[in-house]
Amino acid sequence: MIATMETLSKLQKSDIRLIGKFVEVYCAGKHGGIEKQPFLLPENLGQRRICAECAMFMAYAVARRLKCPLEAEKPSCKHCRIHCYAKPQLAQVKEIMEYSGKKLMLQGRLDYVWHYFF
Repeated sequence: MIATMETLSKLQKSDIRLIGKFVEVYCAGKHGGIEKQPFLLPENLGQRRICAECAMFMAYAVARRLKCPLEAEKPSCKHCRIHCYAKPQLAQVKEIMEYSGKKLMLQGRLDYVWHYFF
């Protein structure tokens, strides 16, 4: 779990919940046979049941989101002029977003269409 000293903004909370959902869907689909543990999101945003590998990525993603230098004018990550993720994690998040976005849309989660395309 990531501890924060300050209160998260509404956008940070939304982004952390979203990446948590995407990682959980990805983990369930790609790592189905691996034991899952609860991963607690910061500031009582809930928990996600994911494997150890996905928990490591999730901890990285949350930490990077909390340290975003563009908070005041934050675009979506794929439209950002600077990328906070290292190359291996950037490739991993792209795979996670592509897999989970398609899966959630096929399940009728049309609210994710906006994030997937924009």
